[in-house]
Amino acid sequence: MSAEWALEVLDKAPYITVSMADDEGMPYGLPLSLVRTDEKTFYFHCALEGKKLDILSKTPRVCLSAVTKCKPTVGPKDGSFTLEFKSAIAFGTAEIVEDDTEKIAALRAICERFLPHHMDAFDASIARSLGRTAVVRITLTEPPVGKRKQYDKEGEEMKAAIK
Repeated sequence: MSAEWALEVLDKAPYITVSMADDEGMPYGLPLSLVRTDEKTFYFHCALEGKKLDILSKTPRVCLSAVTKCKPTVGPKDGSFTLEFKSAIAFGTAEIVEDDTEKIAALRAICERFLPHHMDAFDASIARSLGRTAVVRITLTEPPVGKRKQYDKEGEEMKAAIK
């Protein structure tokens, strides 16, 4: 599937698994609430210290993956057990945001995505917690890709042209 399609999957996923590896090659992945602000930029927030920040400060390469519309099903034509899904994967580089203006903009975007009906409390929350909140920017290093398995109303598997 196209990069645009994959970005839509990433946008709609309730969380995105961010995978990284420490400087000894030990994998570490965790589901996080990310927001995308343009074609290449994602943000997440976290505490000022912890394992992910320790890893990212030394080894900033990451892999993002997400799945939506995941539903076990029986294949309509052949009765096989299968799974319908939409998925996306992307690779990028993570960097801890130091500039307060960018941090606030990223936190605003995160809040607008996940708590849009509570933006009236945003400024007070920033005043309370900006100093104890880290923000990480992930910049994609190549276009994301996606896959899907879905059936149309006639029971045919939907195929897509790769762009």
